[in-house]
Amino acid sequence: MARRPGTPRLLRELNDRAALELLLDEGPLTRAEIGARTGLSKVTASQLLSRLEERGLVEVVGRRAGGRGPNAAVYGVVPASAYVAGLEVDPREVTAGVSDITGRIVARTAVPFSGGEDPVEVIRTAVARACRSAKVGIPRLRALVVGTPGLVDPRTGEVRFSFDLSSWHEGAPDALRRRLGTRVVVENDVNLVAVAEHAHGAARGTDDFALLWIDRGVGLAVMLGGRLHRGVSGGAGELGYLPVPGVPLPGGVTESRVHGAPALAGGFGALIGTDALMDLAGSHGYPDLSPEEAVRRASADSGSPRASSFLDALASRLALGVAAVATVLDPGLIVLSGSLGTAGGTPLADRTAQAVSRLCPTSPRLIPGALTTDPVLQGALHTALALAREEVFSSTTD
Repeated sequence: MARRPGTPRLLRELNDRAALELLLDEGPLTRAEIGARTGLSKVTASQLLSRLEERGLVEVVGRRAGGRGPNAAVYGVVPASAYVAGLEVDPREVTAGVSDITGRIVARTAVPFSGGEDPVEVIRTAVARACRSAKVGIPRLRALVVGTPGLVDPRTGEVRFSFDLSSWHEGAPDALRRRLGTRVVVENDVNLVAVAEHAHGAARGTDDFALLWIDRGVGLAVMLGGRLHRGVSGGAGELGYLPVPGVPLPGGVTESRVHGAPALAGGFGALIGTDALMDLAGSHGYPDLSPEEAVRRASADSGSPRASSFLDALASRLALGVAAVATVLDPGLIVLSGSLGTAGGTPLADRTAQAVSRLCPTSPRLIPGALTTDPVLQGALHTALALAREEVFSSTTD
């Protein structure tokens, strides 16, 4: 691997990046504060700030009273120095958000989506509307990250085995790049939820964990050493295909009675799919409710015999998948996410952990996800920001 020598230019780049990241993490700072936190001399800090001002990356945002001399200038990152977009694609709509380089979301919009439409055109429309709302031209986007159900090839972004989004087609990622003229990354939606929970949610500060997504379908994301583990073909985490007792072996496609959309037949996904959980809720005294609402009510009343019986039965099913993950990966922490995972809260997580302890030699900690609003979109924007900052912050010198 080629190594860059420690040239003055490289050192300037490293110093510039350290200062920019410091300003993003801690907010506006004076020259002296930047120097003290980075270990740079006053002269070097002054040169650095002048260089970043010329590049349009930082600006004076105020003054701060100090000692006997004049008030010190306070510097902050210029929000408009770069923009990114994140998107969530699901069978009903495409949600798009635009963020400036500081991470502030400046626009959010949703566009209706039916399974038969070309996702490329719907995504382009959503991005265009979000950019108009933010008053940002599409060419100003430094990166765009799309979250979607299905198996996503980490090398190409091609989407396969997305049962309820069958309109994804070969060449769609490249078509998006051509239509939008910017960097486009397609990522599995559950992986992006794990990114968001790791950045500012339940898994913050934990670099080895798994996230079990329970919603319209079931999915798993694995993060090891602070990095997503996708597998060679993007198939890591396809937990719905796990063979489990009580249901047929995975294979083929059925239609969900609840959603009226294709779903995987058999396997762990069928055991905790929406239809199966609606039947389970009905058999435990929660008829005519969506699985999410049934789980939420049971969690709120977890001390009652009816609620306890339902949550125990659900935890026993979840434990079959969680135990497999814990036995193979031993992640230490497993986050229950998705509408059903978060609806169950701590009562469901605790019961699942107890059931898992009876099935395998390891005892991972189970907690509900902390992010209940647009977790896929949050993960997409966080990923896009990381890409944009890498590009912008690594090219601050001539």
